[in-house]
Amino acid sequence: MLTLTSASSALTLFPECKTQLRRFAISAAADDKFPSFLPKQMEEIKDPFARKLATRIERLPVNVNSLFLIFFFRLIYEKSIMSSCVKPLIQSNQNPVVLLHSFDSSCLEWRYTFPLLEEAGLETWAIDILGWGFSNLERIKSCDVASKREHFYQLWKSYIKRPMTLVGPSLGAAVAVDFAVNHPKAVSILDNLEYDL
Repeated sequence: MLTLTSASSALTLFPECKTQLRRFAISAAADDKFPSFLPKQMEEIKDPFARKLATRIERLPVNVNSLFLIFFFRLIYEKSIMSSCVKPLIQSNQNPVVLLHSFDSSCLEWRYTFPLLEEAGLETWAIDILGWGFSNLERIKSCDVASKREHFYQLWKSYIKRPMTLVGPSLGAAVAVDFAVNHPKAVSILDNLEYDL
């Protein structure tokens, strides 16, 4: 069953989570080891939350089927995209929370939210949407809506493998809605975040 909510708090989305909210500190040293595929400018970032989350970004191979027409014959082949994300440290019996960033961004957008969700005991993923973030796009010819959906579906099918709570603003919300419409069994809750600026 798919539930659509809007601008909900974590306790509303996850009433079974009884962890008390408390302030916490995050430490990130200047000598943090960033993955080699991240741009060198990452070293200049001062925000400790961004630095800490950046050290956890990894690339996972995601197979995406492509269909090409060659001399009136259909040839289907599989190719792998190295897709960037932050994987959960916590495995849970609850449906995982998957964070999708907004337009012109990356999984680092969730640098403040991600540690809070993990501290609350939630299995949390932050995924770079195809065409954005730190994924390797050398082998990609298209980043249209269908490509983003197929890529996300293959990532879900390969790694997450169970219904998830999708959270995202802007582009992330659009991808989440499109995904939920096309793959409703993969989504348990859809949360469209609205920012008050």
